Amino acid sequence: RAGAGVGSAAQHSESFYSILAHIPGLKVVVPSDPYSVRGLLTAAIRDDDPVFIVNDKKLINLTGFVPNESYTIQLGKGRYLRRGKDVTLIGMSYTSEVCKDAAAELAKEGVDAEVVDMLSLSPLDEDIIVESVSKTNRVVIVDEDTPRAGMAAEIAAIIADKAFDSLDAPVKRVTGPHTPVPYNKGLETAFMPGVNDVLGTTRRLLGLA
Repeated sequence: RAGAGVGSAAQHSESFYSILAHIPGLKVVVPSDPYSVRGLLTAAIRDDDPVFIVNDKKLINLTGFVPNESYTIQLGKGRYLRRGKDVTLIGMSYTSEVCKDAAAELAKEGVDAEVVDMLSLSPLDEDIIVESVSKTNRVVIVDEDTPRAGMAAEIAAIIADKAFDSLDAPVKRVTGPHTPVPYNKGLETAFMPGVNDVLGTTRRLLGLA
């Protein structure tokens, strides 16, 4: 389990998936809803390689549709949660829910945001990243992990390498601060990237604030 927000302090609140993704030979997946939990778990069991399923604690009580029949979600692939044309919001694990909520709020302001849910961090679906950014020309990457050497930095590097000519604005990241997760509830809430953080960054990126 990973993620802050449940009062587990610095010892049990980290989003450590970037450390696992750094190790060659390991596969790392980060489900974002009940459907992806079951699909990725089934795929992990059937895979011949070691697979880490990193589940954010804030998703434990999330409800959603899960088919009765067996199914898998391909390891190494992201998915679109929402199609749009004005800006790409890239999330992983719980921050994919944050991106969905932010996109819904942006829609009220006339901003058509696309939401990409990475699902798998190693292998990483570079194609969906490049495809989306090449269409929207602007991107905000949302990751609860700290900013140094994290997945948001890795995704930003991929965009700079493979989709730089498509960008109409700098790549923006919304992450936790470079600090251990505090135990104090107010500080813990401030630590986690939220909808308002994504909205503020996106509005500035689009010149709306």
